[in-house]
Amino acid sequence: MAVYTEVGDEELVAFAAEYDIGEVLSFKGIAEGIENSNFALATTDGNFILTLYEKRVNADDLPFFLGLMDHLAEAGIPCPTPVHGRDGKALRRLCGRPAAIVTFLSGMWPRRITPDHTAELGTALAKFHLAGADFDMSRDNDLSMAGWRPLLAKSEDRADEVEPGLAKELAAEMEALEIGWPTGLPASVIHADLFPDNVFFRDGKLTGMIDFYFACTDMFAYDLGVCLNAWCFEPDLSFNVTKARRMLAAYRKVREFSAEEMEALPLLAQGSAMRFLLTRLYDWLHTPKDALVTCKDPLEFLARLRFHRAVKGSAEYGLE
Repeated sequence: MAVYTEVGDEELVAFAAEYDIGEVLSFKGIAEGIENSNFALATTDGNFILTLYEKRVNADDLPFFLGLMDHLAEAGIPCPTPVHGRDGKALRRLCGRPAAIVTFLSGMWPRRITPDHTAELGTALAKFHLAGADFDMSRDNDLSMAGWRPLLAKSEDRADEVEPGLAKELAAEMEALEIGWPTGLPASVIHADLFPDNVFFRDGKLTGMIDFYFACTDMFAYDLGVCLNAWCFEPDLSFNVTKARRMLAAYRKVREFSAEEMEALPLLAQGSAMRFLLTRLYDWLHTPKDALVTCKDPLEFLARLRFHRAVKGSAEYGLE
């Protein structure tokens, strides 16, 4: 349940009164999401999402995240738009937490992904990359290459509890990624966490992208690597090249790859798998057994990592 901070009725009414959004009609917690406390807020003017940012989110990053959503919305990208209060501010405090209200997006995230979904995603991701290129703020990717070795160090001594030999495999993988990691590729703002539950569809069309709280400045092709891992593997962990081909082809119709990006894509996808494997591994080993959070299986991304390691070239992703 993604409500860590309870909000009382009187506190909510007073908070909402700082905006021109009408009178509060209803208010309830949203179960999905694990980083923040999220609430569905209905007023006489419409539907909104109220988010209280919990301790896992660095408050210093919030102006970047909210400013990015404002920028993208102005460029026509379907994403939540921060609601600014009467004083012009989008970020304020509620119940001792940084808090913001954003617009509500219609649609549902796809439980069963089809190639049509991945094609829609490719188009939207390319438009997102182009729209964010002139955003005047930047944020380092704190879960990119420089952050992986410290994360590995926190779990390495217990990694073999998850799978025998895992510690040795990850150490070798880390070294190979550090040696080969590309630099100088086209870069600007990326989403960095565009999994299916962060993308909404209605009647087969993409209607929104949400959860920009890992957004950062990094290589566009790394974002594509994230999406290959998030959207193009089946439940049995086999790779679906049709989904990949449709996604990448749709992306290229909006923003073409450079030859260097195509060459680097397998390693970037491998690195993306490493990133999510390491964060899942840490949570798997360090979350208390009686915690209410259900940890995700790190071995799902070990399978992805091994697949990308064996890829000989971008043609195996459907690129020509």
